[in-house]
Amino acid sequence: MRIFLVNPSDISFGIAIITPRWLYVLAAATPARFGDPVLIDETLSPFDPDSLEPGDVVGIGMYTCNALRGMEIGRMARERGAWVVYGGVHASLYPDEARQLGAAHAVVKGDGDVIWAQVLADCERGKPLPVYEGGRVGADQFKQARWDLLPPKRYMWPTVQTVRGCPKHCSFCSVWRTDGQQPRQRTVDAVISEIVQLRRMGYKLIVLADDNFYPVTLTDLAQAERQNNLGRLSELQSLREERFALMRRLAQLPQDMVFFTQITMEAAEDPGFLEAMRKAHILGVLVGVESITEEGLKTIYKDFNLTGENLIARLRTFREHGIGVCGSFIFGLTSDTPETFRATVELAKKADVGFANFITMTPFPGTVDFQKWEMEQGDRVPEVGGVPLTRYWLIPAHIRPKIYIHHPTMDPAEILVHTRAAWNDFYSLASIRRRMYSLKCLKSWKSRLAFAMTSKLYLQMYAKTGIAADSARRSRANRWARWLAKPCLELFQAKPMPDLELPRAEPVLLPILAD
Repeated sequence: MRIFLVNPSDISFGIAIITPRWLYVLAAATPARFGDPVLIDETLSPFDPDSLEPGDVVGIGMYTCNALRGMEIGRMARERGAWVVYGGVHASLYPDEARQLGAAHAVVKGDGDVIWAQVLADCERGKPLPVYEGGRVGADQFKQARWDLLPPKRYMWPTVQTVRGCPKHCSFCSVWRTDGQQPRQRTVDAVISEIVQLRRMGYKLIVLADDNFYPVTLTDLAQAERQNNLGRLSELQSLREERFALMRRLAQLPQDMVFFTQITMEAAEDPGFLEAMRKAHILGVLVGVESITEEGLKTIYKDFNLTGENLIARLRTFREHGIGVCGSFIFGLTSDTPETFRATVELAKKADVGFANFITMTPFPGTVDFQKWEMEQGDRVPEVGGVPLTRYWLIPAHIRPKIYIHHPTMDPAEILVHTRAAWNDFYSLASIRRRMYSLKCLKSWKSRLAFAMTSKLYLQMYAKTGIAADSARRSRANRWARWLAKPCLELFQAKPMPDLELPRAEPVLLPILAD
């Protein structure tokens, strides 16, 4: 019985920017007696179902964006006599869909770190359960990724997770519902061990793939103190100190290493935290700006963000500490106007963000926005190709609508035109060149070249193959991405350091007891 783990994708680029971490975590969760699992990431190359034999196990990880392809793979695998198991956020939300449309024998809901071994044992006995409850396991049960299975020269940035869960409750995000609002932080030793292994292999840029690297804000601490909630205050202070302990260890790693993570804008209020990030070589962050207007932020439950000049100053604070920003913006909110698109791009430029995402408002399952949108449809849900619009991920891509939420003043075509224009403006050669020479973290010609080429690659892979793209644009973007990816990959590789030692742990200070 062989184990196959498949990350579905409609588009294969040959080289990918970021590793799908779940593949390597579930590989670590696979008991040794089953041998090394076969890892298939379709962003690199398509899955070949003819490689399957009866009795093999095919584990498929699904997000909403790749659910249709994932269920196609499941049907092909079951036709060849393999056991088909689904996991991931989408399968956790819609286990019946995976069984009815994806030919699933079993569905794992929640974390797979612990339950995966039981799933495989049941398949071996020929009696898998329809549903397994993986739950939310403690951080001490998180599996370390099997990076020894990483294919050489196929990924630019590997991913290491330090914390799961996010205390926020943004209306467009499902993380706080699926992974919880209580941060589950891995130990410093576990994180550093993975990172050192990757640097030994020659990876110098690593993504800290966290839901929120800044789980405790100064506001959280002040609130607990005002409420005189000493238990809560102690818990928050402990979580915060663990973050600083991790960053002190990261600071001891080779100087050529660079880390990128995801963080809320509130971190800019915390200069001590930003300075610790800089020393730890965390020189890039994804910040969810989402909207530049107060009305837009209230719509998505993110009114803790700022707007206008205050927003620009807050974003520039990261840069002042040597940290580059990838700003993420949402278009198509009900408060948006045609002027919002242009103003958003201008603000991103003025704030000196290095990268930017401009995404259209999409109601994803598991979010407050989806729940509200689904209820608004009522009993008269329109259909496309015989599929209800509220199950849009099951509609074939060539007929799938691009915009789902009704806008009071703009039609879908207008929103898409403005969104494409925003991408093209921000990633024009002139704009890239200006940022290339203004960002403090880009100090050498090689780093500037890497930034310029990555900017164009980012545009091709994420803007021109995304929801705002038609099939012709996706095809052209695929060709451009393949051409750009190889030289970009070389720029991010480093000489392997097989003898790199783990940085020393901080000494544990024991209390002195009086006689």
